[in-house]
Amino acid sequence: MQNSAYGASLAGGAFDLANFLKQPQTILRFLSWIFSIVVFATITAEGYTNPETKGENQCMFHKADSACSYGVGVGVLAFLACVLFLMLDAYFPNISNAKERKYIVLSDLAFSAAWTFLWFICFCVLTNLWTKTDSSIVVADAARGVIAFSFFSIITWSLLTYFALARYRQGVNEFEQDYRDPANDHNAPYQSSPYSSTSGPSGYQQSPFSNTQETPGAYQPPSY
Repeated sequence: MQNSAYGASLAGGAFDLANFLKQPQTILRFLSWIFSIVVFATITAEGYTNPETKGENQCMFHKADSACSYGVGVGVLAFLACVLFLMLDAYFPNISNAKERKYIVLSDLAFSAAWTFLWFICFCVLTNLWTKTDSSIVVADAARGVIAFSFFSIITWSLLTYFALARYRQGVNEFEQDYRDPANDHNAPYQSSPYSSTSGPSGYQQSPFSNTQETPGAYQPPSY
């Protein structure tokens, strides 16, 4: 099995564009990117009406300008985030530091979860305001399109949250199984020091020269 960290192979491999575009996470980011464009571009272009009774433009969702501003803000930030995370996903296999990979995956997880919640709020608020709006004085198709793509964004960002969580768990499990600090591993056998006084190296032979000092002039016959 090929070694990997946080859902990507170890650093050093060549970038495969075809494989990158086929990844579910890449497809979801592209879809989220398109949905965000539809939401904030539609609100910016057609989300403000100018009734004949008043001279200033008003939000098409029950004249709540804060709702239109909220939709534009969430959509623009989602658009920028999709571009940023797409670049990080492409560069991710070239990152050799495991901690940097962990921080990127955690950022992806936190942002995806947060934007899933924000898109859910956007969908609920716009839907509630649309039920109170007189559709005869606004562009109904544009309003329904914004609501629909807000709902689609909930799905894509929730799936991105799931994949980010899976990458984080995969990285943690792999490092816990494949690596153990010998200082903290109590199951590892204890190795005695090579300089221990109780045991010598294998194959040790006593020196042919005796350490005892001989008496000068004393004759000792050789042993046969």
